Amino acid sequence: MPGATAPQKAAGRCPGRKPACKGRSVALPPSLPAQEVVGTLPRAGGGLERMEEAGKARGAGAAPEELRAEAPGGRSSAAEAALDVSWVQGFSSKNFGFINNHTVCYPCGNYILFLDIETKKTSVLQCQTGQVGAFTANGNRQVLAFSDRKLNPIIYVCTFPELSKLTELKGNVQLDYTLLALSFTGSYLASYSSIPEFILSVWNWQENILLCSVSQPGVTATSLSFNPMNWQQLCFVNESSITVWHIERNNDEHHLKRNPVKLPNGQNSMSPGEDLFFPVSHSEDQYYGPVLPVSAIAGLVGDEAETFMPRNDIEPSVHPTAHCWTAASEIYMGCKEGFILAIDAKTHSVSVLQQKPPPEYVRKISDVVSYARREEQKKKGGKPEDLQKTALFAMAFCNEGLYAAGREGMLFFYHIKDAQYEMKICTDILQPISSLIFSPDYTILLLITDQGTVYTYKPAHSREAVKLLDACSSCFLAADFLTPGNKYCVSVTASAEVQVWLLEDGTCLSKLNLNIEATAMACCPSSNSVALGTRRGQIYFLDITNAEAPRVVYRIFLSKFPVLSLHYDQSGQFLIARATEGHIFILDARPSKLFQVLGYVVFAGEILGLSIVSDLKDDTVEVVVLLNVAEVQRARLEIFFLSSALLTDNDKFVNEYGMFNATAIRKEKYDLDYPLSSAVRLKDNLVYGYCTRAPFICKYHLSEENKLEDPAVYLSEKRIPSNQFGSGFLCLSPNSRWLASAAKDGVLFIYHTFTMDILAQKHCHSYQGGGIRSMVFSLDGKFILVNGEKDGALVCLKWKKIDNIEVEEADHHWHSLLALLNKSTSDEDNVLKSMAEWQLDQESTLESLPEEKFKEAAFKSSSVEVAEDGNITIWYSASTDDMSWIGQIIKKVTREETERFASQKEELQMGIKKLRKTIQKMMHENEQVPDIEQLEQQEFNLDTEEQERTQAEAEQKVATVRKEIEMKNLANYYLQNVIKHECWDAMYVKGRAVKCFHMACEVKNYPLKERSEEELETLEKVLRLQKIETADPKVQKKNVEIESETVLPEDKGEKAEVMADDSASYCLTGSLSSLYGGDTSILYHQWDLHTREQKVNQIVLLKDIIYKVKTAFNKEFDTVVQQKEQEIARVKERNLRIREILAQLDLQVEVWEPSLADNEKPERALTVQDSEIKAEKYLTEQEREKAELLAKLEMERRNAAMNNDRLRALNDMMGGMLEVRKEDILKMDISPPPFISKPEHSWNEEEKKVFSEYEQKVKELNEEKEKYRRALENELKKLEASIQETTQHFDETVCKLSERKVKLEMVIYQEEFKIVYLVYALLLDEELGTREAGLHHFLMKKENEKIKTARTIQTAKNKIEAYRDTRETAIAEEKNLECSFTKHFADVPANLRDELFQLYKHRPKAPVTGMLLGTANPYVDCSGSAEDHKEALILLMKAMDELDSSEHMPKGLNPSVWEHFCLARRNKIKSEELVKWKDRTLTEMQTFLQRRMDENKKTESQIEAIFQELTWLEEEKMKLQLNLTVQFLLKQGQVELQSADIPDYTDAILINKSVIEELNCAIMAQGEKKIASMVECKDFSKGIFQLEWQHKKMRMQIEDLKQKAQDIVTLPISKDRQLFLTELNYDSNIEHRISVMEQTLSIMDKLHKKNVKHQQKRIKELEKCISLKEQENYELSLELKEMLVSVSKRRHIFEAADTQHVSQRIAEQRYQEILKQKHLRGLVKEQEEQFEILQGEVARLRSRTFPIL
Repeated sequence: MPGATAPQKAAGRCPGRKPACKGRSVALPPSLPAQEVVGTLPRAGGGLERMEEAGKARGAGAAPEELRAEAPGGRSSAAEAALDVSWVQGFSSKNFGFINNHTVCYPCGNYILFLDIETKKTSVLQCQTGQVGAFTANGNRQVLAFSDRKLNPIIYVCTFPELSKLTELKGNVQLDYTLLALSFTGSYLASYSSIPEFILSVWNWQENILLCSVSQPGVTATSLSFNPMNWQQLCFVNESSITVWHIERNNDEHHLKRNPVKLPNGQNSMSPGEDLFFPVSHSEDQYYGPVLPVSAIAGLVGDEAETFMPRNDIEPSVHPTAHCWTAASEIYMGCKEGFILAIDAKTHSVSVLQQKPPPEYVRKISDVVSYARREEQKKKGGKPEDLQKTALFAMAFCNEGLYAAGREGMLFFYHIKDAQYEMKICTDILQPISSLIFSPDYTILLLITDQGTVYTYKPAHSREAVKLLDACSSCFLAADFLTPGNKYCVSVTASAEVQVWLLEDGTCLSKLNLNIEATAMACCPSSNSVALGTRRGQIYFLDITNAEAPRVVYRIFLSKFPVLSLHYDQSGQFLIARATEGHIFILDARPSKLFQVLGYVVFAGEILGLSIVSDLKDDTVEVVVLLNVAEVQRARLEIFFLSSALLTDNDKFVNEYGMFNATAIRKEKYDLDYPLSSAVRLKDNLVYGYCTRAPFICKYHLSEENKLEDPAVYLSEKRIPSNQFGSGFLCLSPNSRWLASAAKDGVLFIYHTFTMDILAQKHCHSYQGGGIRSMVFSLDGKFILVNGEKDGALVCLKWKKIDNIEVEEADHHWHSLLALLNKSTSDEDNVLKSMAEWQLDQESTLESLPEEKFKEAAFKSSSVEVAEDGNITIWYSASTDDMSWIGQIIKKVTREETERFASQKEELQMGIKKLRKTIQKMMHENEQVPDIEQLEQQEFNLDTEEQERTQAEAEQKVATVRKEIEMKNLANYYLQNVIKHECWDAMYVKGRAVKCFHMACEVKNYPLKERSEEELETLEKVLRLQKIETADPKVQKKNVEIESETVLPEDKGEKAEVMADDSASYCLTGSLSSLYGGDTSILYHQWDLHTREQKVNQIVLLKDIIYKVKTAFNKEFDTVVQQKEQEIARVKERNLRIREILAQLDLQVEVWEPSLADNEKPERALTVQDSEIKAEKYLTEQEREKAELLAKLEMERRNAAMNNDRLRALNDMMGGMLEVRKEDILKMDISPPPFISKPEHSWNEEEKKVFSEYEQKVKELNEEKEKYRRALENELKKLEASIQETTQHFDETVCKLSERKVKLEMVIYQEEFKIVYLVYALLLDEELGTREAGLHHFLMKKENEKIKTARTIQTAKNKIEAYRDTRETAIAEEKNLECSFTKHFADVPANLRDELFQLYKHRPKAPVTGMLLGTANPYVDCSGSAEDHKEALILLMKAMDELDSSEHMPKGLNPSVWEHFCLARRNKIKSEELVKWKDRTLTEMQTFLQRRMDENKKTESQIEAIFQELTWLEEEKMKLQLNLTVQFLLKQGQVELQSADIPDYTDAILINKSVIEELNCAIMAQGEKKIASMVECKDFSKGIFQLEWQHKKMRMQIEDLKQKAQDIVTLPISKDRQLFLTELNYDSNIEHRISVMEQTLSIMDKLHKKNVKHQQKRIKELEKCISLKEQENYELSLELKEMLVSVSKRRHIFEAADTQHVSQRIAEQRYQEILKQKHLRGLVKEQEEQFEILQGEVARLRSRTFPIL
C-alpha cells in the first residue's frame, strides 16, 4: 500500500487483524502539485495468481507489495513498495461512469482512472489482484464497484474521493464477471457472470449479503441496469432478447422472478403469442383425428417440449442495442433494425414508437443534411446510412426527452409524446458513439466513442460537444523517453498513433496519427527524433523538437521485410533495425546525414532479440544478437561491433550489395547451454538471459573457463529464480546497474546487476491482459515506462525509496552522458527543425493497400535475396516509386554489370545465332540421307541435361495429372460400386421392361430385394400368432353352436353363410389381392384391429401380401419375356431366309430386325462396349506389342491364302463352287454363239439351226427363272405374314399383361393405403402417448411448484404473524413513550409542560437528499426501499439538530430538563419511524404473500387443465382403439345418391350385418310375446275399469242428491237470490254489471301503471341523488383527509396559541351540526320505512283487487 507506513503494513499482513490503513488515500507531496493521487486497495489475503501451466500456485497470504524475495546471497531486498505508480494512461474499454458531478471514472488494465472534467487531473486506483473486469459507478452515492479477473473473482465496492474499500463480495463464480450494476437508491448491486455459471445475482453490498441469484445457462448478457424509480426491477438485455426481473421481498427473503418481453420481428410487427405446448382449444378432424401440439408431433417429452418451436415458425426478432429507464418506469430500447421500442415494466407490453411527420421546411432541411452526409460517406468509401432509420447504440433519458446516438457519430434528441416522437440533431462528432452517460446533476452529457475519444455536451446550453479525453484507439505498442529523458516521453500504438506525454503528471501534449501498421518505436538519444518501424519494412522519422506539434520529416523504405524492433546506442550514432528473415539494418541516427542506411547483416536463424552495449571511451558499439537454434534446444549469441569509422567511410566496410563485410564488424559466436527468450550483455563479458523452459535468469561469463569442449557450449555460472511465469524478457538500465525482468504475468522485477538482489517489484499489468509488452528506463533512472500487451495501459513508475548510492550513480551517469551529447543534440535538433515535413498523402496509395495485396505485389516485383555468403537473394521492386533500399542497390548493381559486360554479351549472342544456323543446316542434311545413315533427333541436342530436365518436368506433370485422373476415376468407380450394390446387386429381382413389337406399349416388372432373415422370422412369428388367434374364436363358436338351437335349418344356414362369405369377401377385406396371388385369409379382420400389436402385425401381413402379389406378377412377366426372346429368335431365323430371297431377287429392301431395347436388357448399362468409346484407346507398351504381333500374323495368313493355286483356279473358273445349285438359276446365262456378231444374212444353215437352239434354250431358261422368281416371292410373302402374325399375337399378350398390371397396381395401392392409415394410427397413438408423458412431466413439475409455493405461503404467513407481533410491540412502545411523557415531566410547571408537549408533537419537514436538490435529475421522486429508513432516520436526526437548539427552549425551563426533553423527543421520533418502517415491511410481506397465493391459484388452474387434458387424451386413446378406419371395396354405382343432400354420418356406428339381424329377430320375438301379454291384460283390465266406473258413478249420484237436499234445507234468501227470483232479465243485468266493473278495472289499471311509472321515475331520481351524494361523500372524504391534516396543524397552533374557548365554540357548533345531520338521517330512515310499508300495501291491494293478475 503506497500510502501506508511500516507499522501499518505489518498490521495489514496480520491475518487475524484488519489492516490499520484500510481505505486510506495517498497524500500529495507539496513539491508536486500536479502529481496524481494514487490509491491501492488492501487485499483480503489473495496473492498473485499463477498461471495453471506453471504447475503450482503462489502463496496466498500476502499482497504483492508485501512480498519479499530472498536474494541468492541470503540478503533480503526491498519489497514492492520501493516502486510507486506516477501516472497511468490508456483506454482499454468503453465502460465509463460518473463518480460525482464533475468526475468520471473508467477502468484501464489493472487500474481505475478518475478524471476531473474541470481541472483535467487524473487520479488512480489500483486493483492489486490483477486486471479490472466488470465495472460500474453510482454518482449519486459516489460509490464504484469492480471485479478482478482471477480465478474465483471478487467484487470490490469503494467510495470516492477517499478511494477506500467498503466491502468485498465473494460469490461462487469461477472465472469472471461480465456485468455489474448499482441501484440508483439503496445499497444494492447486481452482477452477472460468464461461462460456466451464467449467474445473475443481487447483493446488499453494505451488509455484504447475497440476497438472491438465478442461473441462466448459455445466456450471454450485453447490458444490465436497475430501474432508478424502483430498485426491485432489473432490466437484463442480451443480443436478441430482453428480460425484466422483479426482485420480490419477504422481510429478509428475496426472490428473482423472470418476466421475458416479447419483441417484434424484423418487420416491426408483433406476432401473436401462441402457447404451442397448451393450445387454446383441442381441435379434432373427423378423419385424421385430434390435432396435437407440435412438441408431441416432434416426440419431445421433457422441458424441451414446453419451449419447442418449429424452425419455420421461428421469426427472428429485433436485436437490442441500447436501453434506458424513464421516470414512468418504462424502458426505451434501440434496435439494430432502426426501431425505438417502449416497454412497460409492469405489463411487459411493447409498443413501437413512430416518428411524427415533420413540417415541410424541416423535411427539406433534413433531406439536405442527409444528402450531404451520404456524399461524405461515399467520399470516405463507407456505406451511406439513412438518418431516419439509424440504429441507436447509446441512450440517455432526461426530463426533456431522450438523447440517443449510433454509428453515424451524431447526437439525436427525441421528444416523445404518446407513441410518436420528434427528432432533432444536437451535435455531430463524426465518430461512432458507443455510450451516453449523464452526470448526477444532469448538466453534462458524456459521449464515448469507439475510437477512444470522449466528449462532453451540455444540453442546457445546446452548444457543440467539447473533447474531454483523446485516448488511444488501440493498445500501446511501445514507449520511450525523449532526450534528455526527464521531461517528455513518447508512446505509439499498433495503428501508429504517436502521443507525447508530459513526464511529470502524464498530460497528453500532442497526438499524431499516421494510420499505418506500426511494429516498433525508439527515441534517439542524440536528437529529439523518433524512429517508427512498420510492417511494410519502412521507418518513419518524427521531429519532436516541439513537443506540442510532432511531425514526420523523413521516411526510409528498407526492404519488404517487416521491422520487428528498433534500437539506438547510448551515444545516438547508430540506429539498429531488426527485421524478419535474420536481417539487421544499420542506419546513421543523425538527421544531418538524412538517416543514411550504412548497411545490413544477415544471420542464419530466427533472431529473438537484440542488446546494445555502448563503450563511450572507445567509441564502439557492441550489438548482441540472440538466435534461436532449431536443431538443438540451446541459445546462440552472435556479437558484432560497430565503430565510428563506419560513419565516415562506409564504402570500405560493405560490399556492392550493401552487406557489411565480416572483417568490418568482427563477428563472434557463443553457444549457451539453455534456450533463452531474451539476453542482455554487460561489460566484462557478463550475459544475463531469461530462460524459456523454466522461470530462471541465467548468468553467463563468456570466458574459456566456462566453455565445454564437446560440444562447444558455454555453461551458466548461476541460475536465479525469477518468481515469474510465462515468456519474458530482460531490460538493462542506462547505467547497467539495474536489470528489469518482465513476463506474461504482468509483474515487473528489478534486480541489482552485481548481486542480483531484488530491488523492487511491481504488479503493474496482469496475465489476463497479456502481461508486459515492453518497458524502458529513463536516462536519469528516475522513471520507468511499462506498457501492457493487450490491456491498453501505459504505466509510468517512479522510485519511492532507493539507496542514495544508486540515485547518485544513476544521476552521475546521466549527467556524464548529457555532457557528451549536449553539443551534438543541439546541432542535430537544428537540422531536424530545418527539415521539411514529409507529405504522407503521397504514400496513401501504398499504405492503404491490404496486407495480402502488398505481399503479392512484393513477390511479383522482386525475386532476389543476398545471403550471408554473398549470394544475391534479396527482393527488389521493379517500380522506382515503390522501391526499397535493397531493391535500389540491386538494381544499381545489375545496371552496372549490364553496362560492363555489354560487348561480351553481344558477342555471345552472335555466337549462339551462328551455332543455331549450323545445327539447323546439319539437321536438314540429315533428313536427305537414307534412313540407315540418318542420325537420331537427340544427337543434335547440345544441352542434353536441359532436355532431360524438361522431359523430367513434363513427365512429372503428366504423372501428377495421371494421378489426379486416377483419383477422380477411383472416386467415380467407388460411387459406381455403391450405386450398383444398392440398386442392382442387392436386387433379388432386377428391374426390367418388355415392349411390344409394333405398338407403343411397355410393361415393367417389380424390382424386389430379397427379404432378410429378420423379416422372414418376423413374418413367421406373426403368422403363428395369427393362426392361434384365429383358431381360438372358432373353437368357442363351435361350443356355442352345439349348445344353442338355430332358427334356420342347417342347409339354409350353410347356404346363407356361403352367400354372405361370397358377397362380403372382397367388400369387407377392402382389396382384390386374393385374385392376384395374395392370401387375405391370414389377415386380421378390419374390425379387430384395436391394439397396437395387432396393427403392427397387420402391417407385416399386408407387406407380405404385396410382396407375393408382385412375385406372382413377376413370374408372368418372366414368361412373357421368354416368349419375346423366342419370337425374336424365330424372326431372326426367318430373316435369314428373307435376306437370301432378297439377294436372289436382287431387291434392295430393308429387313425388319427386332431386338431388345436397353431397358429390356438393363445389364447392358453395366458393360461398356468398344463402340461406345469415341476417344482413341490408350494402349500400354505391352498391349501395343501384342496388337502388332496379331496384325503381323493376320498378314502372314492372308499372304499364304493368296499363294494357294488350287483355290485361285477354282475362283477363276467356277466362282469357287464345284456344282450349280438351284438357288443360282437366276444367275445363270447361256452364252450366245460366236457368229452372233455377223450379219444375219450371212449365216449358214448350221448357224441358223444353232441360233434357233440357242433361242429355245434362252426361252426355257427365262421360263425357269420366272417360275423360280414367283416361288421366291410367294415364300417371301408367307415369311413376312408369319412374322407379322406372331409379333402381333405377342403384342396382344403384352397388352393383356399391361392391363393386368394396371389392376395389380390398383390392388397394391389398396394394400398400401391400408398400411398408410395403419401407420398413421400408430403414429397418432405414439403422439398421444408422447403428449401424455409430456403432460405427466409437466404435471409433476407443477405439483412440485405447488408444494414449494404452499411451503412458501405457509412460511410467509408464519412470518407475517410473527412480524405483526413485533409491529404491535413497536406500536405499544411508541404509545408508551407518549403516555410516559407526563410522568417524566411531572415536576415541570403545567404551562411549561403544555408547551413542551406541543414541542413534543412538533416534527421537522421531511428531509430530502441534498445531492438531488435543485438538479434536473428525472429520478428525484424515486421510491426507496424499506432499508432506506436508516438513511432517512439519519437525515431526520440531522434535521432535529435545529429543533434541539436552545433557541426553541421555552423560557424559564431548566437546560437539563430541555436536554432530557430533546432525548425523549428523539426516542419518540425513532419509535415513530420504526413503526412506519415496520408498516412498509409488513405491506411488502403481505404483497409477497398475495403474489404467492395468486401463483398458487394459477398453478392449481394449470394442474386442473392438465387433468382435463389427460382425461381428454384417455378418451381420444379409447376412441382411437374403437373408432377404426375401415376400407371398403364397392362396385361402381353402389354409392350413387339421387338427391344432392348427403346424410350426416358423424354419429353413425359401423357394425356387422349379422349382429343387426340377430338383434332384430330377438326384438321381434320379444315384441310378439309382449303384444300377446298386453292384449290379455287389456281385456282383463277393461272389465275392471267398467265396473269401477259404474260404482263410482253411483256413489257420485248419491252424493249429489244428498247435497241438493241439504242445500234446499239451508238455502238463505238474499237480495241477489230475490233479484234472481224476481228479475225477468237477470242475465242481461249481470252482464251490464260485469261490463261496468271491467271498465272500472281498466281505469284502475291505467292509474296503477301511471303510479308505477311515476314511482320508477322517482326511484331513478333517487338513485341519481344517491350517486351524487356518494360522489360528494367521496369528495368530502378527500376534503376530510386534508382537513384532518389541517386540523392536526391547527391543533398544534391551537395548543401553541391557547385558544381553547374558540375551539370549544367551534366544537359546539360542529356538534349541533352533527346532531342535525343525525336527526335528518333518522327522518330519512323513517320515510324509507313508510315508503316500504306503502309499497307493500299497494301490492296487497293489487293482489286483492285483481287476484287473477
